[in-house]
Amino acid sequence: MRIVIPGGTGQIGRILERALTEDGHEVVLLTRRPGRDQEIFWDGRSLGRWTAAVDGADAVINLAGRSVNCRYTEQNLRDMTDSRVHSTRAVGRAIAGARRPPRVWLQMSTATIYAHTYGTPHDEDTGVIGGAEPGVPAYWERSVRIARAWEREQTEAATPRTRRVALRCAMVMSPDAGGAFDQLARLARTGLGGPVDGGGQYLSWIHDRDLVRSVRFLLDREDLSGPVNLATPTPVPQRAFMRTLRRAAGVPVGLPATRWMVELGAFALRSDTELLLKSRAVVPGRLLAAGFAFEHPHWPAAATDLLRRTRR
Repeated sequence: MRIVIPGGTGQIGRILERALTEDGHEVVLLTRRPGRDQEIFWDGRSLGRWTAAVDGADAVINLAGRSVNCRYTEQNLRDMTDSRVHSTRAVGRAIAGARRPPRVWLQMSTATIYAHTYGTPHDEDTGVIGGAEPGVPAYWERSVRIARAWEREQTEAATPRTRRVALRCAMVMSPDAGGAFDQLARLARTGLGGPVDGGGQYLSWIHDRDLVRSVRFLLDREDLSGPVNLATPTPVPQRAFMRTLRRAAGVPVGLPATRWMVELGAFALRSDTELLLKSRAVVPGRLLAAGFAFEHPHWPAAATDLLRRTRR
C-alpha cells in the first residue's frame, strides 16, 4: 500500500513509519521541514503539491497537530485548535478533490475528549464526552472543545468514497527518547515518580506495538468507521502505574507530589497540570468487539518490556 502520513515526523509518526515500512508499504510523510526523499512539504493548511501524493494513495493517517505539552495560555490553546482543525480540513479537501481517493482515512484524535471520572471507564458507545464535569478547572473544557472540533472537521468532510476513523488515542508508551514513557521512566529512576495529588486519577495508555497493530487492524477492517479508542483494556490509577514502573526499574521509593507542587512543577516545565491531574479512564470497546487481541494489555509486563528495550 501507499500510505500518506501528514504530521508524520513526530513520535507516533516515527513509530508508524518504521513499522509500516518494514511491512513493505510505501510511506510518504507530509511535514513543514522535509529532509528525506519520502518527505513532502506542506504547511498544514493550504492545498499544494502534496495533494498529488494523496490522489491514488491507499490510506491517509493524519497525525498533524501542535503538541499539548505546553502551558494552556490563550495563544497556545488557539494554536492547538488551529493546527488540528486546519490540517484536518486540508486533508479532507485533498481527499474530496482526488480522482482516486484513498479507501481509508485514519484521523488522530484524543482520549481527552471524555469526561474526567474515577468511575466506569469510557468506551465509544457509552462514554461521556467531557466539558461539563463539576469540580474540575473550567479551562479543562477547552481541551474537550478542541477535540470535538478536531473530530467534527473529519466527520463533515465531503469524502463519501473514503472510510473515516477517528483515533481517540490514549498515552502512547514507547522506548523512544523524548516520549511520555521516557519522561515517566526518568522520574521513576530518580525517585520522583510517586503519587500525584493522591494518585487516584486514572491513566489510560497503549503500548507502542499495540498501537501499530491496531492501526494495521483498522486499515484492513472495512466494517469499522467513526471513533475508535486506542487504549488498553486496563487503565491504571496513577499511583499504581508509577509504583509498577518503579519496581520494574528497581527503585523502591517515589516521592509524592501535592497539587501545589504539581502546579509549580508544571509552570517551571512550561506544561500544564491537566496532563497529570485529569482522570482518563478509557477502554477499547470497538476494537475488542471486532476481535482485536492486545499483546500488552497489562501494565506490569508492558513496563518491563519497555524498560528492556530502552536499555537495549
